[in-house]
Order: sequence, then C-alpha cells, then structure tokens
Amino acid sequence: MKHKINIVFEQLSIQRFVINRIIRTCIAQTLTQERISVPCEINVLVTDDAGIQVINRTSRNLDKPTDVLSFPMFQLEAGNPPEDWTDYQDPETGLVPLGDMCISLERAIAQAAEFGHSTRREVGYLTIHSMLHLLGYDHMDEGAQKKQMRSREEAIAASIPKMARD
Repeated sequence: MKHKINIVFEQLSIQRFVINRIIRTCIAQTLTQERISVPCEINVLVTDDAGIQVINRTSRNLDKPTDVLSFPMFQLEAGNPPEDWTDYQDPETGLVPLGDMCISLERAIAQAAEFGHSTRREVGYLTIHSMLHLLGYDHMDEGAQKKQMRSREEAIAASIPKMARD
C-alpha cells in the first residue's frame, strides 16, 4: 500500500536521514497494526522546542514546548477503523488525509537521554503516539483510554526492530 508521508525538517540535522526513516517506518507500521486498509497521507514537521512552542501556543493556547503535537483531520473511533473510507478520501488523490504531526527533535533527544534509550526509539515512540491520536486514540483520562493507548503504543513499538522497550 502506498502512503504519502510528507516530512519537513525546520532545521538541518546530522540525524535527518535516520530520523526520516524511523518516522516513515513507524507511520507505516502503525497503519498496518491498526488495520488501515486504504492509502493515507500524513504530514510531519520536525522542529525544535522553540518551533513547537509557537505551534502549541497558537493551537492550544499553551505557551510552552512539548514533545509532539497531533492534529487529526477526522474524528475516528480508536481501534475501530471505518470499513468504508470513501467519505474520507480526497477525491483528487484517492488518499485519506489523516492529519498532521509536529515533533520536537530537541525534546526527543533530551527525553531519550532522560529515559536511557536512543533518540531513534524516542522519535519512533512519539511518532507512534501521534499516529494513534490521528486514528482516534486519546489519553485525556487516567483510566481506560490511557491504558488502551499505552498498550497499543507498546505493541506497535515491539513489532519494529530496535523499538521495543529495553
């Protein structure tokens, strides 16, 4: 299945090629694991803390940096994708535009060091987390929703080489 994954890096990074590959891998694997049977389009912005802070302030009225932001195009039901995607498809491209994500590479690097794992794993985990948001998952409560989302994050990460929790 051919998904369209648009990745933009705001800053030059020596890790760009590795980061690009892990984002693409994690998006594709999340779509596979969540049984998404239609070609999708996802936009990804890789920025730094200052860049994501501006977006966080503008979109959520929170004037602070964060690690990842997700902007789903549709209200989907977590774990229950539509059987018929026709109403979601862009008629010009045939793709389903799932939404946008923004990742702070600066924050991912810091969190990787804090949690004792690789930047690759942290960026991958943030990508999976964001993709699940685009697919209707949430963690606003501290109960069932959060548990469901964390369980899916870990299962998807474990299905990708070098992404399982150490």
